[in-house]
Amino acid sequence: MRSSEEKVVAVIMVGGPTKGTRFRPLSLNIPKPLFPLAGQPMVHHPISACKRIPNLAQIYLIGFYEEREFAMYVSAISNELRVPVRYLREEKPHGSAGGLYNFRDLIMEDNPSHIFLLNCDVCCSFPLPEMLEAHKRFGGMGTILVIKVSAESASQFGELVADPVTNELLHYTEKPETFVSDRINCGVYVFTPDIFTAIQGVSSQRKDRANLRRLSSFEALQSATKNVPPDFVRLDQDILTPFAGKKKLYTYETMDFWEQIKTPGMSLKCSGLYLSQFRFTSPNLLASGDGIKSATIIGDVYIHPSAKVHPSAKIGPNVSISANARIGAGVRLISCIILDGVEIMENAVVFHAIVGWKSSIGKWSRVQARGDYNAKLGITILGEAVAVEDEVVVTNSIVLPNKTLNVSVQGEILL
Repeated sequence: MRSSEEKVVAVIMVGGPTKGTRFRPLSLNIPKPLFPLAGQPMVHHPISACKRIPNLAQIYLIGFYEEREFAMYVSAISNELRVPVRYLREEKPHGSAGGLYNFRDLIMEDNPSHIFLLNCDVCCSFPLPEMLEAHKRFGGMGTILVIKVSAESASQFGELVADPVTNELLHYTEKPETFVSDRINCGVYVFTPDIFTAIQGVSSQRKDRANLRRLSSFEALQSATKNVPPDFVRLDQDILTPFAGKKKLYTYETMDFWEQIKTPGMSLKCSGLYLSQFRFTSPNLLASGDGIKSATIIGDVYIHPSAKVHPSAKIGPNVSISANARIGAGVRLISCIILDGVEIMENAVVFHAIVGWKSSIGKWSRVQARGDYNAKLGITILGEAVAVEDEVVVTNSIVLPNKTLNVSVQGEILL
């Protein structure tokens, strides 16, 4: 039985501090991958999905953050899932495929038959065991998770064309200027170790071309601005596009939800998607209450065990309350993330908002927004230790850390 001996390794790309600029002010306090969605760090959701892969030997996180920023989390999650999780720091950018190749010796240490590659800022149901089964049937070098989206939004992503019968990837183009297809790349892959040979081939071709250019000084001047290092290999342009139509790559389509988590607004939307998924995967994490002995709970809500919520409060839908938060009498929370140590006093209302660590919201105050997850001021964000005084209304605004608001604001970014 060869299949029982086959090992699988998962690699999750977590990016770095320079990549999370659109996530400010929330990424000022914490690496974006550790920001909580549905009460769990963002990276926890793909990691726990990897746990369902048969014969999983190891999970690697690859990024540019300092190792100390991930040390505690990696240790805790390894113990919790009983799967070795290791953080690997990239010293310089190698591209999405080059980063994988850079750590090939470690990744191949367990001699895996298959390697999953996931992006941390993707929110979906991660159907990884089903992808692996399909990939084995296809028999190619790699299988890409894809989803159907509206024609209007497709151009923001990598568009692809696949054979409707065999699922072979026939054509791939990254963020095209003209419409190609309503099927897009979800940023979740499974490969055989042949992927390393393919990446090495791209690097070798680039080195050969660089050597040829040196023979012509004019050509060297012309191309100097366009040169990229030989070890910088992008998965989309350098692997997916040239290997499409060569019976090497295949697609697996998901019918579930999928989003990219680039901004705080999208993190609030994705927190709600993960909360709704908990109904099927982790119903024990969802709160319940009838307003008698505990708060009234509407829809999908996560409340950390250490948080204190008054029985007269009304919570939900899509609410996540973190550790040591205190929610007072008569408070109403809808579609919001309440972070560690927040205090919300009597009869305050919060909806379509993220309330930062150790912030406080006074009595009869409102922190609110219209709930457009894609707009810059579509949700209200309070940074760390923001104090909203009694009877103040904060609407469609972003407030940076350590501010005190004693007057109402609307549509502002308060530095």
